[in-house]
Amino acid sequence: MGTEWALDCRSKAGTGPLPPHADDPEPEVAERNRQWENMDHDHTHEAIRQRLTGEPHQSYLRDWVYGGIDGIATTFAIVTGVVGAHLSPRVILILGGANLIADGFAMAAGNYLATRSEHEEFHHAEAVELRHIKAFPEGEREEVSEILRGLGIVGDLLDRVVAAVTADRDRWVRMMLRYEYGLPAAVRSPWRAAGSTFSAFLLCGLVPLVPFVAGLNSAFSVASTATGLMFILIGALKSRWSVQSWWRSALATLAIGGGAAAVAYAIGAWLRNLTG
Repeated sequence: MGTEWALDCRSKAGTGPLPPHADDPEPEVAERNRQWENMDHDHTHEAIRQRLTGEPHQSYLRDWVYGGIDGIATTFAIVTGVVGAHLSPRVILILGGANLIADGFAMAAGNYLATRSEHEEFHHAEAVELRHIKAFPEGEREEVSEILRGLGIVGDLLDRVVAAVTADRDRWVRMMLRYEYGLPAAVRSPWRAAGSTFSAFLLCGLVPLVPFVAGLNSAFSVASTATGLMFILIGALKSRWSVQSWWRSALATLAIGGGAAAVAYAIGAWLRNLTG
């Protein structure tokens, strides 16, 4: 009775049901409650229905991370190259500013075109499948049967599932796109992908330039520290969507970015010695 009352209260409050075995004695119940609260999403019937019947969520994290790392890495590489060559801070601002706009726009345009090609591939495959279903329906049904056999569906159940899938042409096409072509259920927006890349490139790429814009003493030291912290922050953020721990992801990102900066500094110093 106590468990049923608690389930009803939590359901009315909109927090979802309690985890199983909520009446268990401590410490087992505390551990189960902790695991339940740390779930990525609810597993109530209504939550599952809302999550899986709508359009799948599209993530633009990789676009942001890619743009952010490239923005800060290339800009700081310019800074270290100019410092290594012992050139004027004015050169840093000119080259760094030009890199922010030109390279950031180029990356965004490239990402837009790449994501747009995903749309074209999706719609091309969709048109091919619609044409095949119209011209060779029995062959396409056999393909559905083969896919379902691979999923372990056999016998009378297989015939019923094939009939259910092929009764709706849109559902039929979506299944073929996923299992025959390996395409996602939906493709990402090219504009959002490009915007994520460009905004991250500008935001993160400004970090190494700010100390020079502000005319700070020891601007290079400040820029190096800020850049290192930014690499760590991006790596830690990336770990939220990775199985890797935050500190491993942060250190890996810092190592890659620091390596690029060290190479740029060495090249700048080498060119300075080369040109006298």
